Formats: sequence, structure tokens, C-alpha cells
Amino acid sequence: MKTERPKPNTFIIRCLQWTTVIERTFHVDTPDERDEWAEAIQTVAESLAKQEEEGILCSPSSAIENVNEEEMDTSIGHYKRKTMNDFDYLKLLGKGTFGKVILVREKASGIYYAMKILKKEVIIAKDEVAHTLTESRVLKNTRHPFLTSLKYSFQTKDRLCFVMEYVNGGELFFHLSRERVFSEDRTRFYGAEIVSALDYLHSAKIVYRDLKLENLMLDKDGHIKITDFGLCKEGITDTATMKTFCGTPEYLAPEVLEDNDYGRAVDWWGLGVVTYEMMCGRLPFYNQDHEKLFELILMEEIKFPRTLSADAKSLLLGGGPDDAKEIMRHSYFNAVDWQDVYDKKVRAGDSGELF
Repeated sequence: MKTERPKPNTFIIRCLQWTTVIERTFHVDTPDERDEWAEAIQTVAESLAKQEEEGILCSPSSAIENVNEEEMDTSIGHYKRKTMNDFDYLKLLGKGTFGKVILVREKASGIYYAMKILKKEVIIAKDEVAHTLTESRVLKNTRHPFLTSLKYSFQTKDRLCFVMEYVNGGELFFHLSRERVFSEDRTRFYGAEIVSALDYLHSAKIVYRDLKLENLMLDKDGHIKITDFGLCKEGITDTATMKTFCGTPEYLAPEVLEDNDYGRAVDWWGLGVVTYEMMCGRLPFYNQDHEKLFELILMEEIKFPRTLSADAKSLLLGGGPDDAKEIMRHSYFNAVDWQDVYDKKVRAGDSGELF
């Protein structure tokens, strides 16, 4: 087959769109025009490279805002700019697609932290830049006793590093797997702390959107710590809605599956699912086939063990309240002093009999 020769003054631009290589051919009339294009493209490429080098592009600390080093040094408490040399690396805590989490000890203070180290190249290739920046902003801008806190964030040439409090009580999923079910009182203890945290996020116009047992950790005293803020949506008021289909299949709310606009009530659906899991020892709806699972969530009537109290059933059958105050007033939480919950004056006893 005869190959057509390219016309004079033709040039090709090749780039990535998500993970797909896109190639486009351009033709101009004169060599001078071609050279002008090449020079302009080179200028843009050098500018982008410089921005990335300075930490403006894909920077978890700045969230793509052009901030200088002095602003960065005070953005999360008053501390000198940290580097990887400021820590001893002790143990691998977890490993995933985007990087790993390592137990570290800060050399200056001797304090233990969990350092999440993410590969920039993988984040960009997997189209996870937006989620990573969202997690950075939420970690940086929130402070609550039941949310994982960020101590430092910095970057190297090819890594993003989040230095967070070390939560060493294990996943709630692990404890439930070992004990099979929790008592209603113990479930109420964990549930109240989750409600307190979600109420705080909603008041900050943040919807969490990924509540599940695997994202619930326990600290050394047995209190809840919510982790992983990549799917959060910011700027959501009590009347605002979202459209993005996201979350973990078993925990998706019906309005998300129906492709409707949805509000922050999806977090309360997630609370219902994890509460059911804790008291019943299983998911309310499950099928390995996601299409069948979604059909169950939309159509199936929820089944309860006969041992469940009327208050617990009433909470789980709720119609999806719009804010935390409605849940806090529910009869299931009648005995809860919400200020004591926030102040961690209520403790998780061995038996879980708390209220």
C-alpha cells in the first residue's frame, strides 16, 4: 500500500487524555508559522514543568493554589518545612495502587505518625488528581475528634506525602469480623461518634460520600476515626445537590443508583448500612453481581433479626434525614449526651455497654 507523504510544514502534537495517548496532526502554510507554533508549545511545556517543580501543580498542600513557602509553613500549624529526612521509617502499614502508608517517627519529637506516600505519576495516569487534592484540602481544613488529622504535608519531585496521626486501634471491620456482631449499645457508641463527625463535615459544607466499615478506624482508646476523604464533595449546602456516581457499591444510596441529583442525605444512608452491619453481622444487601446488587438496594425489603429493638429498626428504616439534628433526636439516641460524645467523656468498655 502506498503511503501518502506528509505535506510540507506539518507537525504532530502527542499528549495524554487521562490514560489514552492522543495524537493530532496540524498543517500551516509557511515554515515561519510552524516555528512559531513550536516555540509557543515549548514555552507552555516549560511553564508547566516549572509550576510542577515549584509545587503549584498537583500539590496536596496548596490544592493548586499559588502559595509561597512561608504560607505553606504556617498552613497546618507552625512548623518548619518538612522533608523525608525528618523521619525514621519503621514499618509498612499498607500498600495500594497509588502508593503506601508507612509508620514513621519524627526525629525531632519522637512522635509516631502514619505517612501516606503517593506517586504523582500514578495519580495522574489514573485520573485521581482531583480526588487527591480534595483529600488534601479536607484533611488540611478540618479538625474534629473523630476525623483523622493531618500534621504535615510536603512533596518531593515524584511523591506527595501526607503525615497524619497514627491511629493504632485497627479497622472497625477487623473488630466486627472477629466478634461477628456488636451489641446495640456498642453500636450506638460508634454510631454517635460517626454522627458527630458527619454533622461537623456537613456544617463545613462537605459531604463524605464513602462511609463504610473499612474507612472507620479505632484509636488506642476505642474511639472512631474516619479516614480516606478522596470522595468528599465540598461546597454543598443543605439544599445543594450532586450528580456524580461514586462510592462503594454495597453502600450506594438508592438516589445515586437511580441517577438522580442527590444531597448530603447519602451520608445518612451510609450510616444506616454500617449500623446494620454492626448489629446484624452482615450487609443489608449483597450480591457479587453489581447489577443484581443495585436491584436489591432499589427494590428489596430490608430484613431484620428478631433480636433487634424497635428503636434500632426505626432508625434503620428512616426515610433519609437531611441533617444530623434529626438523627440526634431519634429515640435510638435518647440516652446520648452529644457534648459528652464530642468531648470523649463516653468510653468504649470491654462489654460495649455504654449508655
